[in-house]
Amino acid sequence: MPEVTGDGPNDGVQIDLIGADRMAEMASMEKIRMILDGVRDGNIVILETGLSPDEESKLIEVTMTEISPDEFNGIEIETYPRSETADQSFLDRLMGKESTHKLTVIGPANQIETLHKDENLISALVSRK
Repeated sequence: MPEVTGDGPNDGVQIDLIGADRMAEMASMEKIRMILDGVRDGNIVILETGLSPDEESKLIEVTMTEISPDEFNGIEIETYPRSETADQSFLDRLMGKESTHKLTVIGPANQIETLHKDENLISALVSRK
């Protein structure tokens, strides 16, 4: 009898939830590579703490170089800011520093579609390939 591994195409969509502590231990390119490897495998990647603007730009840049019509269609990325004042000190807010405390959802462009986004809610439709 064949062994069932659970890796079939109809088993659903894998979601990788990556905590802030793990992200803090990684260099920028490590983060980008981990995200892209997960998305290329068809996973949805959710980051507890968002990427910096520079990291997000680099992620998009690297993604553009890896797009292939037959294999990889690119990524869909949505970032949802948390409360601006909850995680920042008074001095940070006074100096106009942007908080990187935000939730970021990244997935294959052909599988994730944002239906609605506002300050408190993101609705996305995730489909199987």
